[in-house]
Formats: sequence, C-alpha cells, structure tokens
Amino acid sequence: MTRPDRVLVVEDETATRQLITNYLEKEGFEVSEAATGQACREALRRRSPDVVLLDINLPDGDGLEIAREIRAGSATGLIFVTHRSDEVDRIVGLELGGDDYLTKPINLRELLARVRSVLRRRGAAVAAEEAQRDVVTFDGWMLDFTRRELADSRGNPVRLTRGEFDLLAAVVHAAGRPVARDYLVEVVATGDSDASTRTVDTLVSRLRRKVEEAPREPRLIVTVQGIGYKMGVPVE
Repeated sequence: MTRPDRVLVVEDETATRQLITNYLEKEGFEVSEAATGQACREALRRRSPDVVLLDINLPDGDGLEIAREIRAGSATGLIFVTHRSDEVDRIVGLELGGDDYLTKPINLRELLARVRSVLRRRGAAVAAEEAQRDVVTFDGWMLDFTRRELADSRGNPVRLTRGEFDLLAAVVHAAGRPVARDYLVEVVATGDSDASTRTVDTLVSRLRRKVEEAPREPRLIVTVQGIGYKMGVPVE
C-alpha cells in the first residue's frame, strides 16, 4: 500500500490555511501546515513533502526567499498561492523554480487539479530519469539499480544488505540534495520490522565502512546537521 501524497501548506491567514488543509485531507492527502517562513523551514527539516503550497507574503519574510531555499535543496513540487497578481511576481516565482502560480481568492477544485498535475509531472520526470540511469557512478563506485548491486572501480561487487542498498540508492538518487532522516526511515523500513532514525544512522555508519577505505574528506555520504544525509561527491 503506497503512502498518501504529502502537501505542506505555508499560509499565514488561519482561515485560508485551514480551508485548504481540510479540503486536501478530505481528498486523501497528508497535510502539514506552517504559518511563517521559520515554521516552513522546520516542517521541511522534519519531513519532505511532495508539494509545497507557498504564500509569498509571510509575516517573517518573503516567500520568494523560501522558494529559493526549497529549490536549492529539494526537487519537491512548488506552487505559489498568493494575493500578488502582478505579472512580474508570477514570472519571478516561476523562474525561481515554481511549478505553478495561483492567485487568491482560490478555487479549491482548481487548486486540487493543479496539485495533482504537479505530482503527475514530477512523477513522470523522476520515472524518466530513473529509466535512463539504471547504473550511476560516484567516485569510482558503480551502483546498478536494476540488479541492486554495488561494485568498486575494478568491478568487484560489494555485499550490501537490503537496508544498506535502499538507503544508498535514496541518497544517490538525490544527487547532492539533502535527504531527510524521516524519509530515510520510511525507505529502510519493512512491513515486519520497525525502523528509526537510529536505524538510519547505523546503516550510514556501515555503508561508510564499506565504501570509505579510510577517513577522508569529502566523505562519500555527508551528514547534514538537523536534516539527514547527502552525497559528498558528484553522481554521474
């Protein structure tokens, strides 16, 4: 059974935020809320959403700056939902990596359609990228997603457990973007066993011992304080 799509609603107007949240929850989404830019950052550190609905006018800053931060560290879907109807704002928002731009007052059915459209486009893009990248390399290592194998530069296989491979694959897929510990917990969990952030940290330590012959800088798998992990070398 697949998990529900996650939406983060960043909106300082309580009534509007609750209206959107209640509607999307009834449509089967898992929704979290943030009323400020700082609350948005904290929510992103706790759990990676599939789509962020972002107001530009926030009480503690400009939503466009939040958008820059989101796009710099994540490929999550991003839809601006704002009172700003100026064409310049729309263009800036889209140039910052926004997938869509809606002006208030919003039509909830249209918002739902836009969210689902962004999810479809991003899902198709990820699937296409994965189909083209069955094998990736990093720092001389070769990771085969189809065969679920890791080999060194000489082609010698390295034995990985299921959890080790799934965690490494998730971090490699992110290609340098930080991956939240909470997301990695879900990646390595199985139906008959529990996982925690401690499980994730243990798997990372085991992977480092297998792929890093000696302490080195930069590390292949880098700790991102307060968030999780990312690749410390280019992925090709």
